[in-house]
Amino acid sequence: MNNPASLLILLLLAITFLQSSYDKLFYWKDNVSWLTGHFSKTILKNTVPLALVTILILELVTGILAIAGMVQLLYNGDRIYGFYAAVLSCITLALLLFGQRLAKDYDGARTIVIYFIPAVLAVYWLN
Repeated sequence: MNNPASLLILLLLAITFLQSSYDKLFYWKDNVSWLTGHFSKTILKNTVPLALVTILILELVTGILAIAGMVQLLYNGDRIYGFYAAVLSCITLALLLFGQRLAKDYDGARTIVIYFIPAVLAVYWLN
């Protein structure tokens, strides 16, 4: 196994995004309700369900790509799926960060940056 750091970071991304997409999918009403209040004073106030669907799809695809990337890396050493997962995770996290900053939730934004750092490292390592 030549890529333990890449495998571990893909595992982190898979867990993060699959759990988050699971939460959004199975607790949809709770999420929409909370986010509607969270974004009530922003330009996103009338688009919460659409924004949530968009983030849900991005997170689900990212998580699936991260798992595919781990399998591919273990099976034949290729990195393309892992790279796509890393790039898509950065895009997803940037969108989440944008939303938190709009809502003036600076603690939430700071938390997203904590995930963004390893995602950027994954882009670098898997490139």
